[in-house]
Amino acid sequence: MQKLILLGSGNAATQLGTALFRAGFQFTQIYSRKMDHAARLAERIGGADYTDDPSEIKADQADLIISALRDSVAEGVWRQIHFGTTPVCHTAGSMPLDSLAPYAQHRGVLYPLQTLSLKRDLDFSSIPLFIEAESAGTLKKLKRVATAISKRVRVVTSEQRKSIHIAAVFANNFSNHMFSIASELLREKGLDFDDLLPLIDETSSKVHDLEPAAAQTGPAIRYDENIITEHKRCLADHPEWAELYEMISRSIHSLAGKKD
Repeated sequence: MQKLILLGSGNAATQLGTALFRAGFQFTQIYSRKMDHAARLAERIGGADYTDDPSEIKADQADLIISALRDSVAEGVWRQIHFGTTPVCHTAGSMPLDSLAPYAQHRGVLYPLQTLSLKRDLDFSSIPLFIEAESAGTLKKLKRVATAISKRVRVVTSEQRKSIHIAAVFANNFSNHMFSIASELLREKGLDFDDLLPLIDETSSKVHDLEPAAAQTGPAIRYDENIITEHKRCLADHPEWAELYEMISRSIHSLAGKKD
């Protein structure tokens, strides 16, 4: 399989498209609702044709169509495309495989478990790719594409993938929000977020060797009320953060109690 069509031009589309192009796949067409974005990505991955009109997608000219569109707009684009017998896969974490059923005869999922940003150059070989398909034949084609760029390809169900996505939200999106709060708290006091980087790096490094619950430290484990109360007092100007601090502290304490 060599010829691909890519729907989307955002973070996931750009990173996946770049990785697949480097692996030797040819893109025949790119769709984006913004023509300049489609043109920019097309130039990056080999000069494919591009369009901002879904009805212009020529599905029969590709071996696989990869839809890396936002969940909220995906079905609106799919219903305008005649996929025919060309397999189509989406890249979403929580959308079920069957979301493609009304539009595509052969369908699958190719979900990369990684935070994807336009300006980061990623090595896909270590990124887990979770795949699923409606048939053994489509799954075989997806495996061929996935294993061309990653050494960690897993076959999972839609329900399993949803759990993976929820876990990823906790591990990545929520933790990054905590970094944002920490950065703002330090900025207000004229302090530098960079001083937290060694702590953040060590925290991330520890879970390579320890279970996350075993790596947990801090006042919430035994619920040290003196420290927790003082910290909440210091957050008086940010009541929503004080509430978040309390909720997370109780969650840490509860989980620690279950592990004892």
